Amino acid sequence: MFDLTDRTVLITGGCGLLGQQHAEAILEFGGEVILTDVISDTNGVTKLKEKYKKNISSVYMDVTDKSSIQHVVDSCDKIDVLINNAALDPKVEDGLEWKNKFEHLDLDSWNETIDVILNGTFLCSQVVINKMLSTGLESEYCRNGGVILNIASDLSIISPDQRIYGEGVKPASYGVAKAGVVNLTKYLSTYLAKKNIRVNSLSPAGVYNNQPDEFVSKFKNLIPMDRMARPNEYKGAIVFMCSEASSFMTGHNLVIDGGRTIW
Repeated sequence: MFDLTDRTVLITGGCGLLGQQHAEAILEFGGEVILTDVISDTNGVTKLKEKYKKNISSVYMDVTDKSSIQHVVDSCDKIDVLINNAALDPKVEDGLEWKNKFEHLDLDSWNETIDVILNGTFLCSQVVINKMLSTGLESEYCRNGGVILNIASDLSIISPDQRIYGEGVKPASYGVAKAGVVNLTKYLSTYLAKKNIRVNSLSPAGVYNNQPDEFVSKFKNLIPMDRMARPNEYKGAIVFMCSEASSFMTGHNLVIDGGRTIW
């Protein structure tokens, strides 16, 4: 039931840390991957090709530009699964500046985050849904129909603890956009339920990626399991939510956060 053989999965933000992990999860269970991003990571794609011995597509796509999305989707024979992973997420290692404080946050910065995360999820879903509906989801091969998996965040359901960011601030726009993604997930799940397309979201907590030791120490204190997530710890959830293993699951926001939102 976890088999993804012959299923084509389009991943946005495919060159990011988790985008690469999502791709590995799909490839390990037999799926075909189309990585899309506005940046190029030929080294990462080469490593995936060498490891899995597959011809992995990697193409430019701007999730804020419908014509860019349409061009990529039109070039695909079919898309069985869409993973909306693209995001703008200010990183502590890059410095969270004073301008992120709510009283100083400018509208351009707010709009940029909303545009990539929320509008990007809307546009990609819209274009891909039309592709799915045009390629015969009711066939025996597509017995599991189409799948849209939106990558949200634990900050879609809780507020960031600003105490862990030192002098910096996590901007309001990130959590607001991710909360919108979860609500869009719920909307689409009911809207598409009779069209053989399931829609769910995954809300991960912070992933360890060589952040400063002081930040990691503070972050760990928020998590009952006393650590951040390893980059590969969401792969099982990705396979589950993209395969027939979750065939009766739609409209759900799966939170995997080491228990952070329980405290």
